[in-house]
Amino acid sequence: MRLSFLEPLYKQSGPFASVYLDTSRDSAVADPDAAIGLRWRHLRDALTSEGADRGTITAVADLVGSDMEVPGTHGQAVFTAHGHAALLDELPVPPARDTAHFGTLPDIMPLIAQHAPGIPYLAVRVRYGGRHSTDATGTVRVDAEAGVWPLTKVAPGYRLHEEIPAGDWPRAARVIGRELEGHARRIDCEAVVVAGDAWARGILVNRLPAPLRGHVTTVEGTGDAVPGRALLEQRLESLFRGRMAAHDRRLLDVFLAQRAHGAVTAEGLPAAVAALQRGQVRALLLNNHPESPLRLWVGPEPGQLALTEEELRSYGVQDVRRERADAALTRALVGTRAELVLVPEREARVHEGVGVLLRCPLPRGGQDAPVA
Repeated sequence: MRLSFLEPLYKQSGPFASVYLDTSRDSAVADPDAAIGLRWRHLRDALTSEGADRGTITAVADLVGSDMEVPGTHGQAVFTAHGHAALLDELPVPPARDTAHFGTLPDIMPLIAQHAPGIPYLAVRVRYGGRHSTDATGTVRVDAEAGVWPLTKVAPGYRLHEEIPAGDWPRAARVIGRELEGHARRIDCEAVVVAGDAWARGILVNRLPAPLRGHVTTVEGTGDAVPGRALLEQRLESLFRGRMAAHDRRLLDVFLAQRAHGAVTAEGLPAAVAALQRGQVRALLLNNHPESPLRLWVGPEPGQLALTEEELRSYGVQDVRRERADAALTRALVGTRAELVLVPEREARVHEGVGVLLRCPLPRGGQDAPVA
């Protein structure tokens, strides 16, 4: 996973307020705004107890519940610094529990976890409105969306909508296929999910450009269309559950292959810290343990992290703080443009939950070796 979406956050200095809360607006709650307000009051008290100032509290209060246009179940992540918004993001799934933290570094791992697996995809729904395939008066309605799962649940991507006379559908399907290929190329699409009427769906799939056809999965039915939510959301949920993005899978495979041969990998918190201090990390592989007690000492700069206060001070760093290890590691990754791979333990366990894929020595051409 590339962490460039966090760069604006780390361009600011702390301390940060980090707030995660359920901001669902669905039929299960009679007065969702009142429920959100009650949740925020509890979190406000938690921030105050951790030393948050009045400006910080006001800045968070102005942002909490501002996602009124997002329907259904979801959550919100709010980060502020020095009385100003630092980052605001919608969560595809409500947090397991509402939390608030005020500290030197933002509590960012719950947000990253909700960005995973980060699968770029195309969803296409084809509906035929005639009585049978030879009904020239019927129409074929096409809806398509290009997105990244699961973020598209709450932040819909590019949408296409076309209504085409049934008699023109075989020709029009080829044109639409070429348009879809362009959007797929822009997002580096790895899955094309096509649902709907079997006749119209079959014509479209058979006329898709070859690069797309190799990624197609067809599903039955058309799904309910919910404004503001992902097209074919429930079917995508079933299809992508437990799946890693192809890019992250390749990085994991490289790490496991190199580990098996004793090559350029490392495991454990000390090895990860040492590699990040030297800017040698290509990708950090993490078994996400939100309950982990591991802590690191950090300074003002991303590469200033250490296992002990004494080590960090020995480098001449005077302003030091003790923070969650995952928060310190994430800031260092963003600062060095390294990647993060969240690895389910069923896929691989790494020592202390942390594995490192080191940057390979540069070949003579001066470029990083490509991912296998």
